[in-house]
Amino acid sequence: MEVTASSRHYVDRLFDPDPQKVLQGVIDMKNAVIGNNKQKANLIVLGAVPRLLYLLQQETSTTELKTECAVVLGSLAMGTENNVKSLLDCHIIPALLQGLLSPDLKFIEACLRCLRTIFTSPVTPEELLYTDATVIPHLMALLSRSRYTQEYICQIFSHCCKGPDHQTILFNHGAVQNIAHLLTSLSYKVRMQALKCFSVLAFENPQVSMTLVNVLVDGELLPQIFVKMLQRDKPIEMQLTSAKCLTYMCRAGAIRTDDNCIVLKLDHDLKHAHELRQAAFKLYASLGANDEDIRKKIIETENMMDRIVTGLSESSVKVRLAAVRCLHSLSRSVQQLRTSFQDHAVWKPLMKVLQNAPDEILVVASSMLCNLLLEFSPSKEPILESGAVELLCGLTQSENPALRVNGIWALMNMAFQAEQKIKADILRSLSTEQLFRLLSDSDLNVLMKTLGLLRNLLSTRPHIDKIMSTHGKQIMQAVTLILEGEHNIEVKEQTLCILANIADGTTAKDLIMTNDDILQKIKYYMGHSHVKLQLAAMFCISNLIWNEEEGSQERQDKLRDMGIVDILHKLSQSPDSNLCDKAKTALQQYLA
Repeated sequence: MEVTASSRHYVDRLFDPDPQKVLQGVIDMKNAVIGNNKQKANLIVLGAVPRLLYLLQQETSTTELKTECAVVLGSLAMGTENNVKSLLDCHIIPALLQGLLSPDLKFIEACLRCLRTIFTSPVTPEELLYTDATVIPHLMALLSRSRYTQEYICQIFSHCCKGPDHQTILFNHGAVQNIAHLLTSLSYKVRMQALKCFSVLAFENPQVSMTLVNVLVDGELLPQIFVKMLQRDKPIEMQLTSAKCLTYMCRAGAIRTDDNCIVLKLDHDLKHAHELRQAAFKLYASLGANDEDIRKKIIETENMMDRIVTGLSESSVKVRLAAVRCLHSLSRSVQQLRTSFQDHAVWKPLMKVLQNAPDEILVVASSMLCNLLLEFSPSKEPILESGAVELLCGLTQSENPALRVNGIWALMNMAFQAEQKIKADILRSLSTEQLFRLLSDSDLNVLMKTLGLLRNLLSTRPHIDKIMSTHGKQIMQAVTLILEGEHNIEVKEQTLCILANIADGTTAKDLIMTNDDILQKIKYYMGHSHVKLQLAAMFCISNLIWNEEEGSQERQDKLRDMGIVDILHKLSQSPDSNLCDKAKTALQQYLA
């Protein structure tokens, strides 16, 4: 009870008729609540907040009293989240924003400090900053008043800028111009808060990023200032935030990625601090995403690949993810897949990462595996030997569509121009049931990649005949279903190309010739309104009627009876030169 009694005494003094005693009461209250959460909670329960807000807004209150009230309210806000909720319920924000119109700088700073504390609390809705349209321009104007107004206002902006709408409001009110010069402030806190503002303004925002590139501060361009802030002698937080700014600018295409200064400066950063390594890896990933020269520079930097590969086994999930992203970006280079990726046996730690990792890492790692399995990649062999087929077939059963796509995509790359044994392994591990599930997957990418896998499995004659002798019935069923289904042009085209591959087999041809339903479908697509589908159907016919092959006469006769020759004559008049040539070539088979 003792605390409550003394708390009541503090609140009672706020109602004293003598203004001097009220001021002293507020000052005593300020000293009593510092670092004392229990005392803060008691004062809130006893109704101190409405009275403090009343005094803060009273015209008859002296500036000193108003300032002390703002300080106490700021102190109460520093307690628990419940304290902040109580302050919000008393409409503290409009009261403090009103206080910013005062001519007195000390009072303005106290209001801003309290607003900063409230807005940085997770329970405060950011929207409260934007409710009154006059607030943002007024805050911009206050930026020039003192280093404290600069620090607090930047901190409020960086916490309340969530999403493109907020970015646009701040940008349109001149945030970039008003905050840029603060990056060279003598106060570290001001520099740091200004930097954080730029990182939230530029996040996924090309318009802001493009503007930042050309901003000059004391004769230096902003990107150069950010690069300076990356240096080893700067605090970790500053290095990390400037790396974020540069990353966002790179992603937006605002910075030329052959900017040497960025690559060389970043090299120092990889050596320390989880967060910093994460930021550096992310930046490398953005820099290397679409630029072969920059990928080469990164890879040729001494020990760089070793460091990135080491990042794959870091304890921090975030660093592992950033390292995988970085390698994925570098794996887009054919040259590097053939050289550095092999020299550093990147596939080994990658396979390890794929064994058990969170989905977000699995998605990027499996995406990179797709690149490592391209036919010209020397890593393809060792990856196959280390059990990749089972692992990828497992991914195709994932709940996550991105993992299903990557699993089947990697299998598709693996099957391209592969030997019979690998193809058989894929079919055995995947199982016909799973293949059918993937062919009826609701995700279009999964369906397209599965058709791509089938097409790659059914290439080169002996392989086509072998696979169709064991799985022919099911594959023909799947093809029929897709050609009958509601699918887009690309899906149907891929399916007809699979049929054309089957038609290229020696014994596999019979599965088409004895299936009148399929033959009618090929005929239908020869007369389709879309040239792509007509061409794909033409390939099927050409492969079926080719003269030099056994049984070609019987096949030609059957197709003639179906009216195929009439369609070929019609297509030989087609305005599409490609289609016209293919039809003429097919007709020559009948004349030979």
